[in-house]
Amino acid sequence: MSPRRERRVLMGRVVGLFGVRGWVKVYSYTRPPEALLDYPTWQLEVRGEWQTRAVAEARRQGRGLVARLEGFEDRDAAAALVGAAIAVHASELPARAEGEYYWAELEGLRVVNLADQELGRVSHLFETGANDVLVVRGERERLIPFGKGIVHEVDLEAGTIRVDWDAED
Repeated sequence: MSPRRERRVLMGRVVGLFGVRGWVKVYSYTRPPEALLDYPTWQLEVRGEWQTRAVAEARRQGRGLVARLEGFEDRDAAAALVGAAIAVHASELPARAEGEYYWAELEGLRVVNLADQELGRVSHLFETGANDVLVVRGERERLIPFGKGIVHEVDLEAGTIRVDWDAED
């Protein structure tokens, strides 16, 4: 029997090359962006295959991040990483407080309103400054604020989010 694969959580993407010594530019999905640098090992999806790579060096550079991963010592080798998704195992994430959720936990959950009408599934989230917004795709796309008074329950076990949202909105 093969071991159970641990769930990966997408944390960023390699977006370009930086210099000639194997460094890459990284776009981080974390907030703050440099929180990605707290993880000494990254899971990288390179051409459809996942591989584990230790972070040899990394830092904030201007408005972005740069990193050099073990085994990539020059620009030509690092070029293979451009476009790679960066993930960590879910078990590596810090414990969250009661009532808080990682976006990755919410993506894919079914959204139902208080009248038990299914509105769709969470495609992704984005932040507006005032609050985070669920992008719910069903028979049409809905943008639903993720906040008190609107989100009544998140049940990760059942895979649902219950919201006070009219199906016609």
